[in-house]
Amino acid sequence: MKLWSWVLIFIVCNLTFSTISAFRLSRSQPTERISGSAGDVLEDDPVGRLKVFVYELPSKYNKKILQKDPRCLNHMFAAEIYMQRFLLSSPVRTLNPEEADWFYVPVYTTCDLTPNGLPLPFKSPRMMRSAIQLIASNWPYWNRTEGADHFFVVPHDFGACFHYQEEKAIGRGILTLLQRATLVQTFGQRNHVCLKEGSITVPPYAPPQKMQSHLIPEKTPRSIFVYFRGLFYDVGNDPEGGYYARGARAAVWENFKDNPLFDISTEHPTTYYEDMQRAIFCLCPLGWAPWSPRLVEAVIFGCIPVIIADDIVLPFADAIPWEEIGVFVDEKDVPYLDTILTSIPPEVILRKQRLLANPSMKQAMLFPQPAQPGDAFHQVLNGLARKLPHEKSVYLRPGEKLLNWTAGPVADLKPW
Repeated sequence: MKLWSWVLIFIVCNLTFSTISAFRLSRSQPTERISGSAGDVLEDDPVGRLKVFVYELPSKYNKKILQKDPRCLNHMFAAEIYMQRFLLSSPVRTLNPEEADWFYVPVYTTCDLTPNGLPLPFKSPRMMRSAIQLIASNWPYWNRTEGADHFFVVPHDFGACFHYQEEKAIGRGILTLLQRATLVQTFGQRNHVCLKEGSITVPPYAPPQKMQSHLIPEKTPRSIFVYFRGLFYDVGNDPEGGYYARGARAAVWENFKDNPLFDISTEHPTTYYEDMQRAIFCLCPLGWAPWSPRLVEAVIFGCIPVIIADDIVLPFADAIPWEEIGVFVDEKDVPYLDTILTSIPPEVILRKQRLLANPSMKQAMLFPQPAQPGDAFHQVLNGLARKLPHEKSVYLRPGEKLLNWTAGPVADLKPW
């Protein structure tokens, strides 16, 4: 009998590992604590370790934008909205800017959606520049560091490069005025112009309540070996093919569309969440950007993420042991996915599932309302706290300027 057949029969017949809610954990569910420093970091409590001042900006930068399009509340870029709500009631917030360690600028740069729900980043640079000009003119704190003790949430496809196509994002680069600030962003890729050193990579937003409402009964067998739902080609934006997902998704379809181990399709069924809970492996390939909500969904539903995105920087990598819970496949090796996955020993699969069952791991991937200890909000604060104290070199001499306020495309300099 072939190895893959033996592995599949073993897993389907003998593993009755159910999906574990990120909100509660059955006592009978096998789990495993994350060992070493990663486990300690994951369980850190940031309260008492930093103080954050939240700028009160005119509502045109946030609340009015959201009122215009409430869809932004459930979009995968919604972390920028929920981060502000969290900080306004967080015990780390200070109303005295003189005692603040960090300054937060609440600007909703992704809440400009097409009728199909896709974000349009083209106004974002002007909006961000306008907000920075406002705080620099009305408070003294930006000017003393030119933003080195400020942080921004920029959950665009390519962060503060503000474009959804990689080539154009690279051409733009990170907005000049944000070069000294700490960026909290979903995009992460090593040696990329859109990820600056010191950024905090976070998971995309996935609605916790919606996922909870789709939980299936415990002890449900995982009868699907490999699962994926999504685009393989983007004909509208990449008519010639090969550019979208650097060809990795196309390779998945071309090689495994007829493979009985692979449940893959472009159709997005109403049972999508339930299906992930019945799967052993969930493919998490890059699209236009290296990341997607599938990564969050896989962790929440206990499906081993198969990460196909070369050089990706994953969320909270100092707290979540991605190498231990996931499977990394180089983009060039996609044609060998079946061999790679069926060659993983059952005991390795079991351990990955036990680690995924750890409720702390799941909590760190979510932005729940209200916030809960150890969630993604707290992981962001932990990241900020570990950057303290600020080095003396970030503080500028009186009158010193490092940033070029007139740099960038001409269109970005227009008033917003």
